[in-house]
Amino acid sequence: MTVPGLLPDLEVLRKDFPILSRSLAGGVPLVYLDSANTSQKPQVVIDAMVDHLERHNANIARAMHQLGAESTEAYEGARDRVAAFLNAPSRNEVVFTKNATEALNLLARTIDLGPGDNVVITEMEHHSNIVSWQLACERAGAELRWFGLTDDGHLDLSEADRLVDENTKVVAFTWVSNMLGTINPVGDLCARARAVGAVSVVDASQAAPQLPVDVQEAGCDFLVFTGHKVTGPTGIGVLWGREELLNELPPFHGGGEMIETVTMERSTYAAAPHRFEAGTPPIVEAVGLGAAVDYLGHIGLERIHAHEQAITGYALEGLQTVPGVTILGPLDAAERGGAVSFELEGVHPHDVATVLDTRGIAVRAGHHCAKPAHARFGVQSSTRMSSYLYTTPAEIDALVEGLHYTRDYFKVG
Repeated sequence: MTVPGLLPDLEVLRKDFPILSRSLAGGVPLVYLDSANTSQKPQVVIDAMVDHLERHNANIARAMHQLGAESTEAYEGARDRVAAFLNAPSRNEVVFTKNATEALNLLARTIDLGPGDNVVITEMEHHSNIVSWQLACERAGAELRWFGLTDDGHLDLSEADRLVDENTKVVAFTWVSNMLGTINPVGDLCARARAVGAVSVVDASQAAPQLPVDVQEAGCDFLVFTGHKVTGPTGIGVLWGREELLNELPPFHGGGEMIETVTMERSTYAAAPHRFEAGTPPIVEAVGLGAAVDYLGHIGLERIHAHEQAITGYALEGLQTVPGVTILGPLDAAERGGAVSFELEGVHPHDVATVLDTRGIAVRAGHHCAKPAHARFGVQSSTRMSSYLYTTPAEIDALVEGLHYTRDYFKVG
C-alpha cells in the first residue's frame, strides 16, 4: 500500500527500534499503536544511556574528579540539545523535571495567584493540566474557567472575550489533545493571554513528538513536554520558560544545588534552571533525552509531522470502514495529531483492547486521563490507537482487520 507523505525507507527506519521486531505470545508480531501513551526507543537512545552508565557514571556538579566532570558535561549537554530542539533563546530556560506532570505542578505551585484572579484551561486537557490548576485555585481563592468543546472536537472560542479578561493570570492549554487529537491554535491563544497580561502555559506532551515546536514562534511563556513520548526514557520531563519569568518564580523544591548560600537563618537561591533542580537529577535519563531529540532532529520534525498526518489519514479512512465505529474528534487528518480515540458499538473499550492484544495489536483503552473530554461527548471511555514515525500502513490494516474480528468475536450486529 502506497500512502503519500510517509517517511521514505520506513522499513529501514523501523530497524532503529529493536522492540518492533519482537513477536508476542502465540508468535504474533507486535503491532504497536500506543505511542501517545509512550513511544518506543531507538537503539541510539538505549546505547547512549548504557554507555553513560558503563563509562561515565557519577554525580554531577559535586564530584571533583574526571567521571564527575564527564557526567556533568553529558547532563548539561542534554540541556543544550533540548534548547536547540525547542529553539529556545537560552539554555538557561530549560528545566529538567520528572515528567510533564511535575512541570505543570511546578508552575501551578509557584505562579502567584490570589482572590479575584482567574485561570483559564480547556475541557480537552489531560488531568495533569486540570487537577494542578484546580488545586492552585483552591489554595489561592482564585476562579477556574475553561473553554468548552464543539461537537467536532475543536475548542469553542465563541466566549473567549468573556473567559480571558483583565483578571486572568494564566491561560493553560494543550497544543495537541491526547484524546481527540485536535491541534489547537497555539499562537492565537498565547496572543490572547498576552493581550490581557496573563501568562500562557502550553502542554506540548503530544505536540513535541510529532510536529516542530518552536517556543519563539509559538509566543508562549511556558511550555512542558515529557521525554518518554519523544523516543526518550521515562523519568525525565522538560519545563521551558522565558528566563526572566523563571527567575521571578520561587523555588519548587528545596535542597542541594538550587541554592547560592545557606545559613541557619536563611538561604538565597540560584538562578534558573538550577533553582528548580534540587537534589540529584535524572542524569542518565537526561542523556537519553538528549540522544532522543537529536534522533528526531536528524529525521526532521517537518517530515515526521507529514508522516503522522499521512498515516493518521489512512487510519481515519480505515476505521470508518468498520461498522459501529464512532471516531471522537476531527475527521480531517490535517486538523489533528496521531492519537485517534473511537467507540465500537456493543463492545466495551477494555474488551476491544484485550481482543486486539491477542492478535499482537497494542492500543489503549479507558479515559486516557481525559475524563471531562469523554463526558463532553457522553462516553465513559474509548479505545485509542496512536501512530508514530515508525507506523506502517500494514499495521493500520491489521488494526482494521482486528476490529472486524472483534465484532465477529462478540457477535455484534
